[in-house]
Amino acid sequence: MKKMIVTLGTIVIAIGFSSMLMAGSASDHPDCINSFYSKSLHYTGEGMRHWYEDAGGFKQVTKIPYEQLDCKSCHVKSCDTCHAAQKREKQYFSERRAKEMNTCMPCHGREGLTFKFDGERGQMDVHISAGMVCADCHYRSDVHGDGRFRPSMRHTKGLRASCEECHVKQERESPEFDADTESHSVHGDKLACAACHVRSTVSCYNCHFDTFLDTGKRKGNFIPMKDWLLLINHDDKVTSGNVQTLVYQDKKFIAYAPYFTHSISAEGRPCDDCHQNKAVMRLQDGKKIPVVEFKNGELQTWKGVVPVIQGKLDWVFLNRTKSGWEPVGNSAPPTEQFVAFGTPLTADQLRSLAQEVSP
Repeated sequence: MKKMIVTLGTIVIAIGFSSMLMAGSASDHPDCINSFYSKSLHYTGEGMRHWYEDAGGFKQVTKIPYEQLDCKSCHVKSCDTCHAAQKREKQYFSERRAKEMNTCMPCHGREGLTFKFDGERGQMDVHISAGMVCADCHYRSDVHGDGRFRPSMRHTKGLRASCEECHVKQERESPEFDADTESHSVHGDKLACAACHVRSTVSCYNCHFDTFLDTGKRKGNFIPMKDWLLLINHDDKVTSGNVQTLVYQDKKFIAYAPYFTHSISAEGRPCDDCHQNKAVMRLQDGKKIPVVEFKNGELQTWKGVVPVIQGKLDWVFLNRTKSGWEPVGNSAPPTEQFVAFGTPLTADQLRSLAQEVSP
């Protein structure tokens, strides 16, 4: 049997993991992995398994148990993975190395793609432009856990980092900083910061599962895209979302999730980016949104903000062939899943977006 190296149908997975991931195993580091860290998401990778296997995920299409996939090995089982540094022939524990961006990027490849695309467009994330690194926001329980098992980073307190943690403090300590804008007042608690401040999300589109299983290679078997921003509900707020489509033996699968892309603009988007935009008005008229189309052998993508209304977004599904990408012949609709506790927007929310607003 050929080695099964795959990317699961969950948005939480960063495509393009490096082979440098695991330095050690449970038997190598009994003292370390018996700590509270062993319940952390970095250690368990439970989000991947949960959304693939337990929650009506991609397993219902593949019928392949999670334990037979190599995704379970893409977890940080050893402290060495992030903390081991080397000087000549000597290794030592380094807190500094764990805070370096290059330590995070081999696993969090989707963010690496985000920075690449944004850099090419001259739209680098405001925090990265200011010289910040991952560890400035994600530390302590975000990295090591807090001794409590959670099924996903989107679960309650799965992540402690938030926009408010820094910016409310900034407003309190810097009188010249004023976060009480009109848009904040109008939207109140109905909108997460990401809905207005995330420019767009990177999607590792059309994971071709058959090819992964056959070749064991990820590169070239998905299509990176960054042209739209999905709006989805999470934790009683509208927030930024993302999508991943997958194909296995001509069977189609799509997963939607709330997703915080580190592509942040200091200024929020203008009102008409969301209200009465082209996608909203099509949906209001009962039409579907062709988010991705395949015309004349080329992919064409929707640009801008797209509300996620269940069953109303159309995506093309492709097979990887020797001559390139070709549409899947199967005309049956895809299996659809909402992951990471995300839910589609409601009819009332769509009507609100379709209302005219003052700029």
